[in-house]
Amino acid sequence: MKKLIATLVVAVISLVAVQSASAQASATQNVSLAVNAVYKIAVSGNPGPLTITTGSAGVDALTSVSDNSTTYSITQNVGDNLKITAHMDAALASGFTLKMNLASAKGTSAGDVNISNATSGSAVNLVTGIAKGADAAKSIGYTFEADATAGTLSSTSKVITLTLTN
Repeated sequence: MKKLIATLVVAVISLVAVQSASAQASATQNVSLAVNAVYKIAVSGNPGPLTITTGSAGVDALTSVSDNSTTYSITQNVGDNLKITAHMDAALASGFTLKMNLASAKGTSAGDVNISNATSGSAVNLVTGIAKGADAAKSIGYTFEADATAGTLSSTSKVITLTLTN
């Protein structure tokens, strides 16, 4: 009887050990992945005041002033032919000219672009052919010009909107 009990105990232990060794648990999940279109543009701040204070005797074009103190950065994953456009909240009067110049490593800069009459319905291209990726801390240049025949211009603020678009 002792032999029978001992044999049964060994059999039960062996059965439990086999079941424990082959027992396993698993679970599955489905994960949906997506990347949406990303268009991001940011500027570092505002340029300093552009105030014309002098000119040359006998020349209608007064001495222009410039500011290159600000930068812009972009990130986009949409295409390889995007552009940056600019427009102002209101056009400048005749005889006053505001130009912008945006540097770019991801696209082609248009150089000095006259934005004096660029309003929301007539934005102008500053950078074209922008490839996917990021472009950080690129220079923004402003040049303000005036003709003596235009007269004076009281201090005024203009809102410039830069748009990254296709």
